[in-house]
Amino acid sequence: MQERFQDQNFRLKDFQEEVAVACPKCQKKALATVNYEEKKAKLTCTHCGFHDVKDTLLTHLGYTANYKADASAYFDVETWYLAPFKNDFFFAYNEAHLLYLEQYIGAKLREHKDRSHFTLLEKLPKFYHEAKNREPLLKLIDKLKNK
Repeated sequence: MQERFQDQNFRLKDFQEEVAVACPKCQKKALATVNYEEKKAKLTCTHCGFHDVKDTLLTHLGYTANYKADASAYFDVETWYLAPFKNDFFFAYNEAHLLYLEQYIGAKLREHKDRSHFTLLEKLPKFYHEAKNREPLLKLIDKLKNK
């Protein structure tokens, strides 16, 4: 556990183009990626060879458009790093996101500069920030890393 964490002002969108997911065929860890310029999303499983490509058209609130959603949203699959925590859910899109959250949660001193009210850490549910949840969340993260 580190003593100090310096907020990098990441936003959730900084992690959403590459999402670890459960393969729809074998349920093992697969990878969903999205390229917004090409308007294509891909899901690939190195365990069973499953591969799927879709365009980024989604319907939201009755409007169909090329939304910049997280990569898993185009395939209706479960995020790999997802687990219940008390009356909520803990999740991370990928290993980098999980590590960032782990560093934040594990730090005793959390430093924030130039916040914009839109950063990933500012948008987290309250339970991520509470000291009483530090150890249980770090155990959960460790469990997800070894899943």
